[in-house]
Amino acid sequence: MKLLLITCFFFLSVHLIAQPNCNVYLWNGDTAQYKACQYLESNIEKYYQFSKNFHLVIDSALLICPRFAYAYREKSAPFVKSGNFTEWKKNIDLAVTYDSLIYLPVRASLRYKFFADYEGAIDDIVLLEKLSSKLVEYTSNGTYHLEVVKALCYKQTGNSAKALAILEKHLLTNKATPGLYDFLHLAVLYLQAGRYREAEEFLLLQNKAYEYADTYFYLAKCYKAQSKMDAFLDSKNKAAQLYKIRQKLTDPYNELIDQVYLSDIENL
Repeated sequence: MKLLLITCFFFLSVHLIAQPNCNVYLWNGDTAQYKACQYLESNIEKYYQFSKNFHLVIDSALLICPRFAYAYREKSAPFVKSGNFTEWKKNIDLAVTYDSLIYLPVRASLRYKFFADYEGAIDDIVLLEKLSSKLVEYTSNGTYHLEVVKALCYKQTGNSAKALAILEKHLLTNKATPGLYDFLHLAVLYLQAGRYREAEEFLLLQNKAYEYADTYFYLAKCYKAQSKMDAFLDSKNKAAQLYKIRQKLTDPYNELIDQVYLSDIENL
């Protein structure tokens, strides 16, 4: 189960950030996008993302076809990595303009991930749902389904009740395949609502898939709230052990929601 989830998310990550198949444009009779795509495919890998030549290649592709959404997406990438929200937004907006179904999920997930623009991410996800209710979309690195992102965004804007309702519908009603951290996020919402039985249930389910220091931290909080002190101490100690071997929530670019630190564990 663990390997299947990891493999699935790796595939999604590669699929979502891969360059488009240029032949698709040719099959659809769009020779301008085909030529722009061919040019970009032949030249973009030659240059570092932050170099002037990288941007000149993209600009040349856009001279061939100003409607080539993928080029705008690529042009935006170095800006998001350097924290330049203004230039990133200008270019990703153009990508969305020319291919909304493909690039709305990208814009939504990056708004959430890098800029804490939770309201903007929610707006993008809602718009995507209006455009096509049948899409199954994940963030660009495959960690979260956009329904989970939407729930986390509502949580961060202070609407934990709506966040909980969205996660319950996604994971329990629709029975979606849980992501790497989904059960933990659901359990934390239960814990914050004082629903300790449900919180414990889903933290234990999270541990069945994969054990994290963070999960045991929240289990410890759950047991402490119920005055189950032996279980509290066991969970606290396990959380510290796993943290010290780096078995914890992690992301290469940013802090995850509900992520904990060793000081949090020690201060329980």
